[in-house]
Amino acid sequence: MRVLLISANTERINMPALPLGLGCVAEAARKAGHQIKMLDLMGSTEPGSAIKSAIENFRPEVLAVSIRNIDDQKMEGTKFLLEQLKEVVSICRIASTAPLVLGGAGYSICPESALEYIEADMGIQGEGEAAFVNLLDRMQNHSSLSTVPGLYLRGKGLQAARQYVQNLDELPLPAPDLWNPSYADEPEFWMPVQARRGCSMDCSYCSTAVIEGRLVRKRSPEVVVDWMQSHVKSGFRRFYFTDNNFNLPASYARALCEHMLSRKLDISWRCIVYPVRLDEGLVRKMSESGCREVSLGAESGDEQILHSLNKKFKPEDIRHTSDLFKQYGVKRMGFLMLGAPGETKETVEESLSFADSLDLDMLKISIGIRIYPNTKLAETAVREGKIAPDDDLLFPKFYLQDNLGEWLRGRIAAELKRRKNWFM
Repeated sequence: MRVLLISANTERINMPALPLGLGCVAEAARKAGHQIKMLDLMGSTEPGSAIKSAIENFRPEVLAVSIRNIDDQKMEGTKFLLEQLKEVVSICRIASTAPLVLGGAGYSICPESALEYIEADMGIQGEGEAAFVNLLDRMQNHSSLSTVPGLYLRGKGLQAARQYVQNLDELPLPAPDLWNPSYADEPEFWMPVQARRGCSMDCSYCSTAVIEGRLVRKRSPEVVVDWMQSHVKSGFRRFYFTDNNFNLPASYARALCEHMLSRKLDISWRCIVYPVRLDEGLVRKMSESGCREVSLGAESGDEQILHSLNKKFKPEDIRHTSDLFKQYGVKRMGFLMLGAPGETKETVEESLSFADSLDLDMLKISIGIRIYPNTKLAETAVREGKIAPDDDLLFPKFYLQDNLGEWLRGRIAAELKRRKNWFM
């Protein structure tokens, strides 16, 4: 079948993101014998024209649209990104009668309500490589769709329970020809790499377990670095590990670094670290293999609030981690998530003082926490009457501890005025 896969994301939150997940699905469909074309709207100045042109020239039999984010996760002036998705689907409907399938991380969070809001025909929750190929084969053979894992049909709900592929090496990674080659020359673009899926850390607010499951599944380090090397040969030199916790488990992180070192890849890369269980040996190998920046997923500098967020570390662990990376010349980006359950003016001041003492290269501050379904934070918000028990949370709702809002906004505004490397 001819399949047009559209990455509708045009947001540049933190950094412009290349559609790795959609690329994986496209590669799986191609290897299964289907004709594929991938359209990334990130680089398009006129998305509507790009969609119409792609449909007219390729004449797809199936349209697949990926949803990366539901919204921008900002409590102040929230941007609801599914409005843009709805417009993309509308353009597709005018230009083609092909069935339209949704997928992606954002879709997987609220699959049924997102499908109804966007008015697509169907959507796949979770990993699409196997399920989407299954769907295409059944469409091609005019077979029943009732056993496709994770498939939602609009108005008919979930057809079959989603499944997680245990051996990620079974799933293909996208070949370099799927990307716009100009991305390799643009400094703001970093090629995403996902070596692991799933997270068992259970941070109270995090949607990763909803999207990828709690079980951590890993690709072989050799497979990951082979893929990176193929992109280096195509001109890419900047990579971003999207894994929630690059350093967990430490033995796996070390193996990735050793394989990158053995290939002598001339690259720069960045990642997210969980600020605990990091030793100098691992940090040294990360630096030697090209790590130039880490995001410290700390969120608070107050021990009580860290406990409230179900973090498995203390402020001294964050400091130790930050100092190690500073010692090896790796840039450190920190995050503060203010307004969590139990937050007070005193804990806010503790966090600000702590962040200041780390002498970070960058610090991003958010006021209020986006509430996602099936999280501990959502349970807390229901218990406190901040959201209704039946709210599916497709439309953004935020948790902000009572009686902090006005003071907190003014306090952070004052801090940002005098600091060039702190931002919201």
